Amino acid sequence: MCDHGDTCSSFAPGHALHLIQARMASATPSDWADAIVEAADARSGFVIVRTLDDAEPIALWNGTGAASTLTPGTPVSLHERYHVLAVGRERFNVLRG
Repeated sequence: MCDHGDTCSSFAPGHALHLIQARMASATPSDWADAIVEAADARSGFVIVRTLDDAEPIALWNGTGAASTLTPGTPVSLHERYHVLAVGRERFNVLRG
């Protein structure tokens, strides 16, 4: 559904963020990695971020609009274990691609 602009009803990686998923990410603060957005393509839903620790480029996909809210240079945090991308106070469920 989210591919067509409707509300996403899936909690699979890259789709809607589940409350428990967000809480688990918040409960494990040492797993967050700071990163900078390198590229964001709202049309495809892909975002490329580079972590500050090792400058590794990471491609992420989100079907609920993360790419449309991001611009290159935006600081973000990535929680890979629970598939969460934090943009300020907003959280997105992401699929590493």
